[in-house]
Amino acid sequence: MRAAWKIFWLFVLVLAAALGLAHQLVPDVVPVAFAEEPQPSWAVMTAFFLRAIEMIAAFVAMIALAIITGGLIQRRILGR
Repeated sequence: MRAAWKIFWLFVLVLAAALGLAHQLVPDVVPVAFAEEPQPSWAVMTAFFLRAIEMIAAFVAMIALAIITGGLIQRRILGR
């Protein structure tokens, strides 16, 4: 159970760092294929990269939280 908490908080920190970097480095760039106005390619690639990190970190944190919740429910039901 301790390992799941460590993983959860680690990936929450990674998510927060990626969000902060995205707001600092590419605040007005949206990672979409077609934009209304031309954007520099480095900015679009950076936005795609940071968005991918955000999504992966959020997914892993949600899985860790689900495992923690399942363990707590199992412990409560079985009385261990």
